[in-house]
Amino acid sequence: MVIRNWLILLFSYLIASFSYADKPKLQLATVYQSGPDISGYWVSEKLDGVRGYWDGKQLLTRQGNPINAPQWFVANLPEQPLDGELWMGRGQFNTVSALIRSGTVKETADRNKGWRQVKFMLFDLPGSPDRFGQRLEYLKALVNKIDRDWILLVDQRRLASEAELMAWLEQVVAGGGEGLMLHHDNATYTQGRSSDLLKLKLWQDAEARVIGYQEGKGKYAGMLGALLVETPEGVRFKLGSGFTDKQRQTPPVIGSIVTYKYTGVSAKGVPRFASFLRIRRP
Repeated sequence: MVIRNWLILLFSYLIASFSYADKPKLQLATVYQSGPDISGYWVSEKLDGVRGYWDGKQLLTRQGNPINAPQWFVANLPEQPLDGELWMGRGQFNTVSALIRSGTVKETADRNKGWRQVKFMLFDLPGSPDRFGQRLEYLKALVNKIDRDWILLVDQRRLASEAELMAWLEQVVAGGGEGLMLHHDNATYTQGRSSDLLKLKLWQDAEARVIGYQEGKGKYAGMLGALLVETPEGVRFKLGSGFTDKQRQTPPVIGSIVTYKYTGVSAKGVPRFASFLRIRRP
């Protein structure tokens, strides 16, 4: 198999794996299952951006890596933790991810032009002991006080039924959105996976570690045919769709973490119709 820049990619991965700061203690969502009383939740669009955690002094990724945003971008943020999404609009994940991964701190016209398109969409207050409904009221007042076009509050709605929820989901997806998030009105902010924070999509996504390769055939001869991956639960399977030709020529290095989408699992726990989405970035 023709794999270019193997040593460079592997070295970059190893350096990144040892360079993370302490990870922020973020609240993570669980997958929505039909049944809960929808009227008890605040519902928002699931934004396809990069998770941004403001610790009161600097912006960090979900993995704890510093985000070198321009000084003007963060100048008016308060000295308290904020949880949100760095977002450039629907379908712009790769663009905002590339901008953040550029890593430079030098203020240039092109860099500032890129950051002018980024919005810091706030959705929670990690340091607050209040319930979500109360935290939301405080966030509204905080965003108004900051008064900057790029610091915004994620639109939160109250819906009466699952039928309304599914109708909005279809509307969001039809418009190029990813899905919905549900925050329970009475929930505190807790570290790790929480049943009070739910994500709803037409398809699910998950992460797996690359453990090997299968060479391609036909037009993909000499390139990647499929990744051999392993989930955190130890389930191994082949991930063979969703790749561009460029990604097949230079696939994710062994040991890296990839995100894939799927529609349910088999009796043995293997994801059905799994398709590659992206490499997980720091």
